Amino acid sequence: MWRREFLAALGCAGGVVRGLRAANDLSPLAIQSGDVTPGRAMVWARSAVPSKMNVQWSTGKNRKTHFVRGQALTAATDFTGRVELSGLPAGQMIRYEVHLEAENGKAAVAPLSGQFRTTPGAGSDVRFLWSGDMVGQGWGINPGDGGVRIFDTMRKLEPHFFLHSGDTIYADGPVPVEVSREGRKIWSNIVTPEKSKVAESLDEFRGCYRYNLLDENVRRFCAEVPQIWQWDDHELANNWSPSKDLSNDDRYKEKRIPVLVDRARQAFLEYAPMRLSGQRIYRRIPYGPLLDVFMLDMRSYRGPNTYNRQTETSPETAFLGSRQLDWLLKDLRSSKAVWKVIAADMPLGLLVKDGKDAQGRDVFENSANGNGPALGRELEIASLLSGIKRAGVRNTVWFTADVHYTAAHYFDPAKARYTDFLPFWEFVSGPLNAGTSPAGVLDDTFGPTVIFEKSSPRGRFGLGPPDGLQFFGDVRIEAKTKAMEVVLRDMAGTALFKKTLAPEPV
Repeated sequence: MWRREFLAALGCAGGVVRGLRAANDLSPLAIQSGDVTPGRAMVWARSAVPSKMNVQWSTGKNRKTHFVRGQALTAATDFTGRVELSGLPAGQMIRYEVHLEAENGKAAVAPLSGQFRTTPGAGSDVRFLWSGDMVGQGWGINPGDGGVRIFDTMRKLEPHFFLHSGDTIYADGPVPVEVSREGRKIWSNIVTPEKSKVAESLDEFRGCYRYNLLDENVRRFCAEVPQIWQWDDHELANNWSPSKDLSNDDRYKEKRIPVLVDRARQAFLEYAPMRLSGQRIYRRIPYGPLLDVFMLDMRSYRGPNTYNRQTETSPETAFLGSRQLDWLLKDLRSSKAVWKVIAADMPLGLLVKDGKDAQGRDVFENSANGNGPALGRELEIASLLSGIKRAGVRNTVWFTADVHYTAAHYFDPAKARYTDFLPFWEFVSGPLNAGTSPAGVLDDTFGPTVIFEKSSPRGRFGLGPPDGLQFFGDVRIEAKTKAMEVVLRDMAGTALFKKTLAPEPV
């Protein structure tokens, strides 16, 4: 969700690279863990050559090691693959090694070591972090600034897991050699061929993920903190929907959105440390008695971006889509966890415009469409919120990123135009080494109030890591009281805002 004036402010509007300041290794080795659920976890790896992936793991309390044979890592998946570990004990630190075996049966490289915590049992606290919007608007990896330092800040907090709220890459955001402000160089980037233009080919989409893994802070974080990934628009192109029109965008030779969607999705699924279920990205992550995480996909099933003020539901007003909406309500009703975290890749009530239609009306990217009753995509959100109320589902909290600043929003039916829902909180945080945005405007349909926000000053585009305006969220659920504390932090880890939520009885 970024504007041309933002890139212009950076001095890199054209995204032209005058010369490559290349990384030493354009094919990084890396490991990650993710989608940790009771007794199970995914371990992901990337090799640089054809090899066989095997995993050896043990716990700190039990020195017995377990060996799991994995899959072949080949060029067909950009040398990525994953192994699912099972039979994991609750509440333990798992230490693992990924062994990459070459075609001749010998070790391709030294074992890659990582760790992750399994889901806690009764009586144990839970701590997780979330953020999104990674390496965008020209802010790439700058070794002179210590690289993507926010990941080191987050790693040192030792969370149980990290919720990556989308825009895991900026496929449409080339990284220039340097970023300038007012004619003065302020940032120097590592640059690779794939990140020097918009992604169109499958290898260019893959190259965006490889680029992020060139950063040592990111690789160390991935090896130590399990993640839960979702995607949004910049995994392909800004504000994309089935109506996305690239005909006047000279950066693209491939104009067909369905073709680009297929390539973007394949690259995402290859690099995400997630449990695969066909092409589906939305899923539920049960995380012990205190927490269930519901990962949404607000991108794959939406209708076209339109003026968004239709009075009846139709394929044009789809946002989550009927199948995902039915799944979410069903799984929320069946959840026994105290807290139900709904991880959305876009905030519910912020206005985001996407140009004009043929009639000169504003086109909207988000579900929000301006003050007033529920219309267009808001009809689906209204159905969801009312369904949660009718089912008696308590203790839902929404977490998101996307808009490149941090905020706390409280949705209150007493202040809303559409009133048939239970009040709830939404927390926003980001970006991760990307440009920071001025705060957006809220739509009053579901009664949101800004309780806190920190953003770029109004009208100021082009701010980024040198300005310190990078954010993530920190969540703790205390086993004794079952209370949830949400802390919004900056890139140094400084607490900017705290809110403690007491659980309602179920």
